[in-house]
Amino acid sequence: MRVGMLTGGGDAPGLNAVIKAVVRRGVREYGIDFVGFRDGWRGPLEGVTCRLDILATRGILPRGGTILGSSRTNPLKIEGGVDRIRENLDELGIGAIIAVGGEDTLGVAAALHEQGVGVVGVPKTIDNDLGATDYTFGFDTAVQIATDAIDRLHTTAESHHRVLVLEVMGRHAGWIALYSGIAGGANIILIPEEPFDLDEVTRWIHMRMVRGYAPIVVVAEGALPAGGDLVRGNAQTDAFGHVRLAGIGEWLAREIEERTEFEARTTVLGYVQRGGTPTARDRVLATRFGLRAIQAVHDGEWGQMVALRGTDIVMVPLREAVASLKTVPPERYAEVKKFFG
Repeated sequence: MRVGMLTGGGDAPGLNAVIKAVVRRGVREYGIDFVGFRDGWRGPLEGVTCRLDILATRGILPRGGTILGSSRTNPLKIEGGVDRIRENLDELGIGAIIAVGGEDTLGVAAALHEQGVGVVGVPKTIDNDLGATDYTFGFDTAVQIATDAIDRLHTTAESHHRVLVLEVMGRHAGWIALYSGIAGGANIILIPEEPFDLDEVTRWIHMRMVRGYAPIVVVAEGALPAGGDLVRGNAQTDAFGHVRLAGIGEWLAREIEERTEFEARTTVLGYVQRGGTPTARDRVLATRFGLRAIQAVHDGEWGQMVALRGTDIVMVPLREAVASLKTVPPERYAEVKKFFG
């Protein structure tokens, strides 16, 4: 059997661990021949491939990024895109695809499955917002990076008696902000799920400053003030219709200075959260996902995605996985909010 593999969307620490696990088990246990598709769905759409065997996967476990490359190509938005993929798969003699990605990448995978293509999905997003799985790999690494940043910001905030705002990733879900904010001892955490009241934020900051402490505010990029709009980088959208977000941290720092007269500064982590070596937890989870994914291919479990439920790796329908985003529940945020100010 010949199997194609691709990684789509934003890169996440742990992608290479998935690739290695799939190839090692697939070759040694099932005798599968692999083809690597370059740059997400652009690979099967344009027939762009690369060598993918045991030799190609040596030494990649601790590496960030993805040796296959990635993109946000959406074949469903290209006229005849699905037919072109089917033709290229037939020409290459590929009987199945393992697609590693988030909501958008796996949404395409689900659509292809419904068109008769053998597809198995592996969930990937540092935002941890993909439904049907308790955790996705890359999330733990992103949280650790953000937590390390908060730890460092505490000392400089206290030295200069400033308010420091840390902007982290999270377009629709505030999991990174929530977890890193708790772990790093942030004084205020702002997430997309709960529009914030600026008057309340400034009151919390004032309470902290008058007690002689310098507040740390963690804000997800998709957070917005009550009655306000998202802060956008520009009006452009990607192939899946997502607008680029940028600037909530700077906007918030300016508002804080104007309303409190306390000095405020912003740190935007940006792509630092995606880069570098994955944590041990992400390497283990990604490896387990990869091992189960290639078993699913061998067993013909098409249209399914590997998922973590408790400590078990299970299979769930792709459509279930992409049906809705997993966001922070109100009760979880209410627990943390008791520590603000």
